[in-house]
Amino acid sequence: MLRTVKPAAADFVGKKITALERNGKRIVFVCEANLFLVIHLMVSGRFRWADAPNAKIPGKLGLAAIDVPNGTLILTEASSKKRASIHLYEGREALTEIERGGLEPMTATAKTFGARLRSENHTLKRALTDPHLFSGIGNAYSDEILHAARMSPIKLTSKLTDEEVTRLLTATKKTLTWWTNHLRKEAGDKFPEKVTAFRPEMKAHGKYLKPCADCGTPIQRIRYAENETDYCPTCQTEGKLLADRSLSRLLKDDWPRTIEELEARRRPKK
Repeated sequence: MLRTVKPAAADFVGKKITALERNGKRIVFVCEANLFLVIHLMVSGRFRWADAPNAKIPGKLGLAAIDVPNGTLILTEASSKKRASIHLYEGREALTEIERGGLEPMTATAKTFGARLRSENHTLKRALTDPHLFSGIGNAYSDEILHAARMSPIKLTSKLTDEEVTRLLTATKKTLTWWTNHLRKEAGDKFPEKVTAFRPEMKAHGKYLKPCADCGTPIQRIRYAENETDYCPTCQTEGKLLADRSLSRLLKDDWPRTIEELEARRRPKK
């Protein structure tokens, strides 16, 4: 899990943690002596808090622990692939090694947001989830942002109008602000326990075949690799079904083009 060799982990023992920062999706522990401990949880990594100092690391899922005087921050990962990582650095300039260059959406203007979107011709879904373009959005919240903006996940960034750029930026800031406040309120003054990308309050992500909260149309999805895009045909794609690679390859010309065709095929034959 430890991806660097210098400085050594022993160099951090006894050093005070002076601040916590975010670098993209990484969490940065700023320590005395100009030392930085950087953790990327990836998909399955989670933090657990134990009130007891020097608490035992769980044998099956536990990977590491940070011991502090009043407790233990334990890092677990419920995946056989073990993608979570720890990097140790000395000097803030060394953090440039992990910089992906993504624009922070919460501080972006319409001009900088639009310039970044149009810098490469991608689908909106790919652009929003590319850490080299935008920092910290990810798969789940990109679905929620596009649903709020009423925009298709496969619309090309090169075809965006200025009005659409502004609408997407507004939806991005509104969505991320709402979820930040909601999750903070849910955790209160306790350590957050229910950390998941699938939340009942979400309108699109993880809602496949469930009715859209805004119009009632069943949410649809596009599967690719290990991710999926969830969207509402009525709210986002003018009623059109987006081709799922695996299913459309199988069904070919029989692939339904609209939500009405899909629903008709699902009805039992008399």
